[in-house]
Amino acid sequence: MRKPLWVPSEEYIKHANITRFISFVNKKHGLQINSYDGLYKWSIENIQDFWAAMWQFGKIKASCKYNVVVDDLTKFPGAKWFIGSRLNFAKNLLRYRDDHLAFVFRGEIQKSASMTYAELYDSVACLAKPLREVGVSPGERVAAYMPNLMETAVAMLATTSLGGIWSSCGTELGPGAVLDRLIQIEPKVLFTVDENLYKGKIFNVLPNVEKIAKGIPSLKKIIIVPYIQEKPNISYIPNSVLYNDFISRERKLKIRFEQLPFDHPIYIMFSSGTTGKPKCMVQGVGVFINHLKELILHTDLKREDRIFYITTPSWMMWN
Repeated sequence: MRKPLWVPSEEYIKHANITRFISFVNKKHGLQINSYDGLYKWSIENIQDFWAAMWQFGKIKASCKYNVVVDDLTKFPGAKWFIGSRLNFAKNLLRYRDDHLAFVFRGEIQKSASMTYAELYDSVACLAKPLREVGVSPGERVAAYMPNLMETAVAMLATTSLGGIWSSCGTELGPGAVLDRLIQIEPKVLFTVDENLYKGKIFNVLPNVEKIAKGIPSLKKIIIVPYIQEKPNISYIPNSVLYNDFISRERKLKIRFEQLPFDHPIYIMFSSGTTGKPKCMVQGVGVFINHLKELILHTDLKREDRIFYITTPSWMMWN
């Protein structure tokens, strides 16, 4: 009989998030679940109770709580979840404003940086204000043609704090592939970089950005993050501005989080394009509860942990 590669110790099991969740469910519903299999069986036989428990255990922040968990479980697709709730995706991700690390970044050129949750909130606030001023509001699309930088995540959070819909492509894609995707969604704003580095080689991204800018008439503002150069020449890119010139200079800004229904869209992702043009896939605000389930219960992620992602914003793993 084959042995598992790893078996958790009794101490590990005792302090695991899923152990706490089982205790929470047992107490709430008067049950005696004592294993993963038991929890799984209960979760699929009591779908509404499971997701209601996950909402409470995950401490989801909402200005209005739901009236009904789900309207019709036989409807797929089309079931409406957490009806009546109003919440904001970014507000839930920015629930902490302390000196705990939110990001540790390592670039291929040994460029490194870190950001605390307090700094992250301030960075999002300083970007959300000018984005609101250029017309980003609930339902407006904001796109990125970016590597996986801290600024990419800040831009997503600023966009979704305003109720905007975020869509991203990595800089490994050529301009044609980006246009195939983004022209479908008519973004108002595009975030991008000057250059990118891959396998020790620098790639100039701006000529691609120029083609993308000219190919998407809906773009009103192109915000360029200087990644390799300190002061890149962007004079030939229409409606462009450097990131540091765009963000607000005000300090101690408060973010006005738009409160939205559970199914309000926040992400537009794309299929690979192997069977014709890439197809849009839309995720709503409510995808947050599934992130919580995966990261808290299955990954056993705690505040003192760090999780490593090497990914491009073209992959759903970035989202």
